[in-house]
Amino acid sequence: MKREYMLDDVIAAISTPMGVGGIGIVRMTGTGCIEVADKIFIGQKKLAEKATHTMSYGKITDLNGEIIDEVLVSVMKAPRTYTKEDIVEINCHGGSLVTRRVLEAVLKAGARIAEPGEFTKRSFLNGRIDLTQAEAVIDLIESKTELSRQAAVNQLEGRLKTAVREMREEILDMIASIEAVIDYPDYDIEDETYGNMEKGATKLLETMNQLLEGADRGKIIRDGLQTVIVGKPNVGKSSLLNWLLEEDRAIVTDIPGTTRDTVEEYLNIDGIPIKIVDTAGIRETGDVVERMGVEKSKAYAEKADLVIMMLDSSRPLEAEDKEILSFIKEKKTIVLLNKVDLEQKLSLEELETYVAKEHILHISVKKNKGFEMLIDELKNMFLDGHTASAEDALLGNTRHKDALYRAKEAMEHCMETITMRMPEDFISLDLQDANRALGEITGDTSDDEIIDRIFTKFCLGK
Repeated sequence: MKREYMLDDVIAAISTPMGVGGIGIVRMTGTGCIEVADKIFIGQKKLAEKATHTMSYGKITDLNGEIIDEVLVSVMKAPRTYTKEDIVEINCHGGSLVTRRVLEAVLKAGARIAEPGEFTKRSFLNGRIDLTQAEAVIDLIESKTELSRQAAVNQLEGRLKTAVREMREEILDMIASIEAVIDYPDYDIEDETYGNMEKGATKLLETMNQLLEGADRGKIIRDGLQTVIVGKPNVGKSSLLNWLLEEDRAIVTDIPGTTRDTVEEYLNIDGIPIKIVDTAGIRETGDVVERMGVEKSKAYAEKADLVIMMLDSSRPLEAEDKEILSFIKEKKTIVLLNKVDLEQKLSLEELETYVAKEHILHISVKKNKGFEMLIDELKNMFLDGHTASAEDALLGNTRHKDALYRAKEAMEHCMETITMRMPEDFISLDLQDANRALGEITGDTSDDEIIDRIFTKFCLGK
């Protein structure tokens, strides 16, 4: 559905992180926000008299005239703003108390507190950006690697929007052609119409398949891999984490059970953001705290995208090892045989009954061997052997993928309808289904509930 209305009330929020800092920013938008700011701003001229995109020095007071802080106030007038409405940004000194006091003054002067993501939501509702670009804003904020940042910028610039809208234009052209045939049945152009429809549907399906091929890789670049390191106590899990991080993040001792809780960190491996969790060693234990850690380890392994199983290759497989291997058998797993610098006592034949040979790697954390093999295996397992690129993330959002998949199903059904030479209005119905699904990606055909849910993921002030 098309939304072209403006919202009239003035919203406000703190747009900088809370805490001590050099500058804090309180942002307002909406018709009348400049007048609201003038109620509490003391400067040489009224803000309403200032030209757009200018900054003014002055003081912010409460409604009783008490000075709160020295400030610089930016005035940006519609429509050349982030929300396409008037925007005022009050740059005050950083610190929780100062920014809160400025916000309180703004609210008492006539604004209301913004909902999470409401500034970006207004930008969407007022037609400045589409839904894919709005989602790119939060992706950019949450990006953890240079690659995920580049992917978010591509989406923010409208790369996905352009691709989707080009497909929708082609579908609408096909629907218009069908309507013309239906309106003028006396012209014998049926074969030509079906032929053109078949060419158009084939082209659209090719485009959809190309986008879907990179969707899983894009999701990895955007969201990262939830990775958990499991294994018995004292096989080198914490040493592996420290090795990957190149710092002593986890405590390493020769005492089994040192890691009693999970240790979480983000890694950047060849542009792939990896949330890696070092878990408590999985074993039977009478220690209540350690047992809680073991249960948490199993829960992390259950929901992880990737399980890295650590084994001590200088010891044969034991009952606890086999229990873990059985537990993770249905997961994507890489088994690292650590301590290859010692005499090998672990049976590979027995291990390969649980894990495919190509997913078993020989490493030595102590000797710094095997890191490149781990990177290669990650690429093979999740990126089809490719190096990740920002182009892969064009369709990295699960919502986008689901909508495009439904559009593809509608087009496949349309192709069957064309091949069977069914009446033109049946083809038109399939095309309309595809067009509707594609419109959900950009927000053109999304309902309000879905849109509201998307913006609740944003922080206040953005």
